[in-house]
Parts: sequence; structure tokens; C-alpha cells
Amino acid sequence: ISLRYENGRFVQAATRGDGTTGEDVSANIRTVRVIPMRLHGDDVPEVLEVRGEVLMFKRDFEQLNERQREAGQKEFANPRNAAAGSLRQLDARITSARRLRFFAYGVGQLEGAEMPESHSGVLDWFDRLGLPVSKERAVVTGREGMLGFFKDIGERRKSLPYEIDGVVYKVDRLEDQRALGFVSRAPRFALAHKFPA
Repeated sequence: ISLRYENGRFVQAATRGDGTTGEDVSANIRTVRVIPMRLHGDDVPEVLEVRGEVLMFKRDFEQLNERQREAGQKEFANPRNAAAGSLRQLDARITSARRLRFFAYGVGQLEGAEMPESHSGVLDWFDRLGLPVSKERAVVTGREGMLGFFKDIGERRKSLPYEIDGVVYKVDRLEDQRALGFVSRAPRFALAHKFPA
């Protein structure tokens, strides 16, 4: 999802769509309680486009499917499908009844503020602005650091409140990310490391 803030106020939300054009889901996003309608702090930019992921925690998914069963309606296959389907509802009251969460992870457009120099700095800045970010993150060095983080998350995977299928390693310095660039639509500065099936 992409959230647009102007002078600290939420103005619009759109799905990723095809990478260029997405659906306007602003009314539904307004019902997601963890997404602030107003940013806080002293370093609020004039324009900030926040990229992130809408998700559903496992407990909320189980409760949703229980309500679906009781109503004689079709159950959802997994939390990812339930979250995506909830965002695309025509009636925002349906979205509101489903407990969605959000984690911010990137910046699209930015005007009127300095961009932090690192990805970890962006996440820390988002946290200060009141945007939810995953607490399950770390800055590590080298292969040993990455594999150690992967092992640690793998051991705690079942106890996390949401489903994951692996971790994503990203080059931390944004200048290095820009230098590495993209291949087609995939970034050269990020790598997904999946858990065994």
C-alpha cells in the first residue's frame, strides 16, 4: 500500500496495483486503527508517500474465519488473502470490522524534509512520526550476521503474531541502494531468504 501525507495529514491511500497504477482505497485505510491520520513530531515533511504492507495477525484471522463460519460464509485461505480482500471492499464498514495492521518500510515521494541516509534510519524516522514499523529488524554485518538473524527469526517464527515465510536482507545505506538499482522490477539491493517449505 502507498499512503500519502501532506503537511502531516493523511490524504490518500492506493494499492500497489501494477507498479504504476493502483486502486484508491483511502476510505478503507481510514478504518485501519494503527495507521495515523496525522503524523507527529518536529520533522514532519510537506509531502510524504509511505510504502508499506497491510497485514492481518494470526489471532485476528482466526476470529474472522470463525465469524465467517458462524454466518455460513466462505472462509479465507490465509491472512494475506484476507487482508487484500478486506482492503478492496466497496463498503468501508466491512473493512472496519476486520482487524488490519500495517508496517511501513519505504519512502516514495518526499518533499520538505531530509531523507535519512539509511534504510534503518528511515524506519526509525517512521517510528518517531507515529507510523508502525516491524520491531523484528536488525542492522547486521556480513554473511554471519545475516544468517544469525535468519536463524533467530526462524526459531521465534511460531511465536510471532503474524505469518512469515522468510526474511528480507537489504543494503542499509540508501546511496548504495541507488547505486545498485533494479533488475526489471526487482531491486538488486534486497534479497529474500525463505524458510524451507
